[in-house]
Amino acid sequence: MPLVYPTMPLSEVVEEHPSLIPVINRFGIRLGLGDKSVRTICEGQALDTDFFLTVINTFLNEEYFPEKKLQTFHTSQIIDYLTKTNQYYQRYQLPNIERHLRSFISISAPGNHTLELIGHFFSSFKEELIARIEKDAKEWFPYCMSLSDKLDKASTKPRDGLRILSQRHTEDSIEASLADLRSIMVKHLSGDYDENLCYAVFFSISSLEKDIKQHNRIRYRILTPMVAAMERLCV
Repeated sequence: MPLVYPTMPLSEVVEEHPSLIPVINRFGIRLGLGDKSVRTICEGQALDTDFFLTVINTFLNEEYFPEKKLQTFHTSQIIDYLTKTNQYYQRYQLPNIERHLRSFISISAPGNHTLELIGHFFSSFKEELIARIEKDAKEWFPYCMSLSDKLDKASTKPRDGLRILSQRHTEDSIEASLADLRSIMVKHLSGDYDENLCYAVFFSISSLEKDIKQHNRIRYRILTPMVAAMERLCV
């Protein structure tokens, strides 16, 4: 799809791509955008417009990889965004799915083994996602920042010397788990169940799946190549 540029009204971009709503929320931008351009809104929020657009365009475009721009961003900007994304999953999306799923299972006819399977499957997925979030906070993100700090202190190895190489992102286990959960609902639901709650569960799972898939592009196509470049310079 076409790229998003600084002069575009952000409202038009969001109207065309509603999946961006939680993404702009992570930057502190809320709906009620008016006709303001991306640049005007970023300036009003004291945001780096280039970084904001890089995240948005990476989120929307699978092949987007602005190597030169990535060299200008500090690791802390990426870590801050990914941390807020993880917090969004924990505080909002996971509880939202759980609330709908509990209602879905309790209101539907008892003894529905497929619903029990879906419940257990989601619990396992939740544990896996939270484990990764905790590992990010305790190990991965601190490691990334330690490399960045070391590079900042090494005046002989300037940050603009980073050679950031694009890496192909393949589906990870968390993405696969959500895809499997969605597939179970589509192919194997049976018996009596509440269709409205079924739709609520299905669409909330689909929304989280899409968000994580796009989020992983930021994770794997921006942060991981940056870390690999820093590791080469810090050896």
